[in-house]
Amino acid sequence: MRSLLRRTKILATLGPATDKPGVLESILVAGVNVVRINFSHGNEEEHLCRVKSVRNWAHNNNTYIGVLMDLQGPKIRIASFKDGAKIKLNIGDKFALDADMDEVSGYKNAVGISYKTLPQEVKVGNILLLDDGKVILEVTDIKGNKINTMVTQGGILSDKKGINLRGGGLSAGALTEKDKKDIITAAKAKADYVALSFPVNGDDVRLTKKLLQAAGSEAGVISKIERAESLVDVTIKDIIKESAGIMVARGDLGVEIGDPQLPAQQKRLIKLARSNDRIVITATQMLESMINNPIPTRAEVFDVANAVLDGTDAVMLSAETAAGDYPENAVKTMSDVCIEAEKNPIVKNSQHRLYKDFTHIDETIAMSTMYAANHLGVKVIAALTESGKTSLWMSRMSSNISIYAMSDNIVTLRKTTLYRGVYPCGIKDMSSLDWGKVNARVIQVLKNKDIVENGDLVILTKGMYKGGSGGTNLMKILCVDNDEQY
Repeated sequence: MRSLLRRTKILATLGPATDKPGVLESILVAGVNVVRINFSHGNEEEHLCRVKSVRNWAHNNNTYIGVLMDLQGPKIRIASFKDGAKIKLNIGDKFALDADMDEVSGYKNAVGISYKTLPQEVKVGNILLLDDGKVILEVTDIKGNKINTMVTQGGILSDKKGINLRGGGLSAGALTEKDKKDIITAAKAKADYVALSFPVNGDDVRLTKKLLQAAGSEAGVISKIERAESLVDVTIKDIIKESAGIMVARGDLGVEIGDPQLPAQQKRLIKLARSNDRIVITATQMLESMINNPIPTRAEVFDVANAVLDGTDAVMLSAETAAGDYPENAVKTMSDVCIEAEKNPIVKNSQHRLYKDFTHIDETIAMSTMYAANHLGVKVIAALTESGKTSLWMSRMSSNISIYAMSDNIVTLRKTTLYRGVYPCGIKDMSSLDWGKVNARVIQVLKNKDIVENGDLVILTKGMYKGGSGGTNLMKILCVDNDEQY
């Protein structure tokens, strides 16, 4: 089994760097649990080829790697400058964003915009942030389709840089026509997760799920929290409720709300997701310096470790693996930091649902199992599961005990690659196995993989009736023994 010492999962973005011979294999061996395919770059053929390479490697190495495909969403951008020029803006300069200007005629005083309704959605005094906040403009005047601004923070501006409105509020829908086509590609690839960019509310998630279902996809939706307005309490709770999980996408979110607010919001979002039994990924610039350097900064090490201590399910690498010079180093570094952070006693204690009533029998079994395991010195937990729900519930309670999601459903096994502290473990022909022999079969599988040995305690959870999801209603404590019939 891979990455047994590390509970926090690593999500790594694929790109030109991982297309080089041997690089994809090296990062998977180094500990990547889930790969990210970014629809903002490349074409369908490239995406499907990368997914195929990952699936083949996983099959050949008898393991499971999840696939997350990330929709581009409504990126609001400036157009291009004439002849691809870069312009320098200084504090106090006047600069216009002109919806009537064509796509390639930008110059030192003005540039076109892709989002044509922007002049109708901003007002005098609004702050616009370009290129992730590197250039800041204050709206001074709006004439027709032309937004006149003054530069309050200067910098170099080049083609097609993003535009954010401080405080949020732009009306662009979360799903573009491109996204709808990419959802069909995700279905072809049998993606395990699809990341939804810039959802405004739960309706955006509901629509995405509907489109995925229509395309024949079983992918879970990961909502990327990137807009200021999505942080409103009732809104974020609706988004989380409708999603398989969320991603704390700190780039655009930080630009919209201001970086000083990000740490507190990150902690809030992780806590909200876990308390609602949802997955949470922490992303953006986690090891940014490792794009060009073989070692991280200490600030980056602290950043990754703090996300682990907060309880994130996964930490994400973007350009570090997709386009960086040291993709394998970045994965190894992130893995090492996670392992060390997980040794802190704070991540082994949990009050999850301690004072809450349970509403499902299988949830009750999951929580009872974790309580018993944490207090009895259990070596591992084996959760026989059809949907993966029982192992997800278990993983919401902090522990240092490994949880093995055991199933013959490959879709379920791949989805559990994103659950903190859960390891997918295939068990062949589970649905046809004599139910009276299941316990012995599970112990034998764990022994064959050198996960347990004689004398170890194992908690096994299963359903009285096999073949369906949501039926876990049995918990049994087993002591591993060669002569025991269980």
